Amino acid sequence: MPFLSNSLAPSVKDMDFEFENAPVKIVIDKDFPEMKIIGETLGPLEKGTEVEVMYWVALELVKAGLAHFHKGESLGLALLQKIQWKETIQPGRQLSTIPEEFYPKMRRYVSELKGMSIKDASYTNDFNKALRLAQDIVNCRLRKIVGLAASAEQTGAIPQNLCTEERILYDSLLSVISEWRSRILEVGVSK
Repeated sequence: MPFLSNSLAPSVKDMDFEFENAPVKIVIDKDFPEMKIIGETLGPLEKGTEVEVMYWVALELVKAGLAHFHKGESLGLALLQKIQWKETIQPGRQLSTIPEEFYPKMRRYVSELKGMSIKDASYTNDFNKALRLAQDIVNCRLRKIVGLAASAEQTGAIPQNLCTEERILYDSLLSVISEWRSRILEVGVSK
């Protein structure tokens, strides 16, 4: 339905914008002097120092070889495999817990691997594996969310373990399904 894609697209973009501007921890890999970044002062910093900066700043420092993300700030194949495994063993419509910023991190991780695989073919297997795991996680959770939205009217239960992107999808589906159900079951007066 066209209105669904229009209503979800800005929300995902908004969440990506929020993610880009959220603080993350990085570890400084090389000493560097004081820098001005859009009116903010960063540094001077010594190698080994942990600092918290906005994600987009951290990404630029990582690209420049000045820092790396703190453990836990980024995804890897092992974490994707763990999330995929936990999701597939959950019974029925039960969703496992995923990190709140899972989807932005997943998109960036898979994109990073894609770029690396274009430059160096040795990363192709990692990219393909990460892409399959990401698709599997999304498809598995999507099936469960659709099922939960379709049954929500009967149960009245609010699903647990939905992250923000999934909550938006769930609410949109619930609205569409409820409206469709009421129109299908609408009983008019016969004359």
